Amino acid sequence: MQLKGIAAASGYAIGPAFIMQEQAQDVERKVIDASQVEAEVSRLQHAVNQAMAELEKIKDDTAAKLGEHHAEIFATHILVLQDEEFVGQALEKVRSESVNAEYALHEVAQQLIDIFSSMDSEYMRERAADFRDVSKRVLAALSGEKSASLNDFESPVVLFAHDLTPSDTAQLDRSKVAGFATNIGGRTSHSAIMARSMEIPAVVGLKKGTETVNNGDMIILDGARGLIIVHPDQDTIAAYEEKKQKFEKRQEEMKLYKDKPTVTLDGKHVELVANIGNPEDALGARNNGAEGVGLFRTEFLYMGRDNFPTEEEQYQAYTTVAETLGKEKPVVIRTLDIGGDKELPYLELPHEMNPFLGYRAIRICLDQVDLFKTQLRAILRASVHGNIKMMYPMIATLAELRQANAILDETKAELDKEGIAYNKDMEVGMMVEIPAAAIIADQLAKEVDFFSIGTNDLVQYTMAADRMNEKVSHLTQPFNPAVLRLIRMVIDAAHKEGKWAGMCGEMAGNLTAIPILLGLGLDEFSMSASSVLPARVLLSRLSREDMQDIAAQALMMEHEDEIQRFVQERVEAVNQLLV
Repeated sequence: MQLKGIAAASGYAIGPAFIMQEQAQDVERKVIDASQVEAEVSRLQHAVNQAMAELEKIKDDTAAKLGEHHAEIFATHILVLQDEEFVGQALEKVRSESVNAEYALHEVAQQLIDIFSSMDSEYMRERAADFRDVSKRVLAALSGEKSASLNDFESPVVLFAHDLTPSDTAQLDRSKVAGFATNIGGRTSHSAIMARSMEIPAVVGLKKGTETVNNGDMIILDGARGLIIVHPDQDTIAAYEEKKQKFEKRQEEMKLYKDKPTVTLDGKHVELVANIGNPEDALGARNNGAEGVGLFRTEFLYMGRDNFPTEEEQYQAYTTVAETLGKEKPVVIRTLDIGGDKELPYLELPHEMNPFLGYRAIRICLDQVDLFKTQLRAILRASVHGNIKMMYPMIATLAELRQANAILDETKAELDKEGIAYNKDMEVGMMVEIPAAAIIADQLAKEVDFFSIGTNDLVQYTMAADRMNEKVSHLTQPFNPAVLRLIRMVIDAAHKEGKWAGMCGEMAGNLTAIPILLGLGLDEFSMSASSVLPARVLLSRLSREDMQDIAAQALMMEHEDEIQRFVQERVEAVNQLLV
């Protein structure tokens, strides 16, 4: 029997299943006597303090084991417990309604969980897990229950759970838990991110894994494919044992490439950088060997709050990233890309039939100039602290680019007048996500310092197919010949003007796509931090000259499947990562 989920952390685990049972927590509503209210308030405050002490210890242990970057989530959890919007509301509920602490806390937490769970952004939906984790810990403190250990196993197990909180994951012992699988969750959950850092194979989003698998069932967990095999035969076990050994050997080999430059077999250097969503991610990028940041998605600074971030808040965030990476490493900051599937409750956007084709990204910024200038000022001020570059999202026309640059020039003039320093030579580029921009790339290239190709949107706009719609997912393939030809147009247009071209969409980290992109002349590959080392190993085995021939042949083919098979067959002989 096989179960399919979401590949959260690569690797293979083989062993008996252990089903983690959900501990029921009492959230019954109890009305208490007025004379007992303050005692109940004190009980809740005591439980919160106990939870904070536990989180402090977990934070310190995580910092020692995984680094400060991953410990930050628990610092965030501690801040949640100090937030009047959370614990303060629960305390007020106890007083105003004369109810027990458990019920008050659960009700307030559930409201916040519901708000985050309903958001369109997967990243924000996953933040609901943070509130579940925190409230679960306080409720356990209120009940006096001790958390069950997830490491009391005589031999390594494959752990199954409805969900694992970040604190559960951080405390897993790799020698006792060979891998884990959960019913819910996605690749951007903190638990999944931690699993990748701890090198624990993981599959999430199984839906009914804990109901289908029994304790002791022999399991193969394939973290690369998001696959669970229940009761495998001996041949399958033997095949996966071999895969596991090869994978672990490759993991050790990749660590040797961490601090090396990205150089092809024929001596050509390309830039291998990371995509990040917040300042904390910069440390993860650096620790994974990235040569810089190719995409800082600044919209996450605006999300999960009640108002716009100030100029000073943004300046501090951008400066933190620049200083984390160092003076020489590039940090490409994308200006606000809100709209589509990313909404801000406090920015009252009009309801649209098709928001992906509507009022979003640069279109909002060009319309709401004060909002745009606040961010531009922050980026310019931060530019003196490192190798910061800036790019505009969703540019479709030359007029839009010129208008954005005119506002940038006005902002620079204002800073000059105020005597505020900034890097006057900061590179300014644009993302190419719209086919119209790719088609006029020769014109646009004359007025930017670089291009960054956003393939996620470029593919869906080229194919007129929503990448989130399973019914048309067969059309949203980056290997489609039309998409590849647009990419070639953009790279060629940049090079003709002496500019560089990068890519920050998912395609940049795709091991099958990298040979084609190298052959097309891509200068910069920006991807998730965890993809950097596999990409560097692959690039070190490829000759740009040889890949030019492969890319030329691929662009003459008719179907994406044909292109993928062709590239894999040509490259597998020298690259053992494509498994």
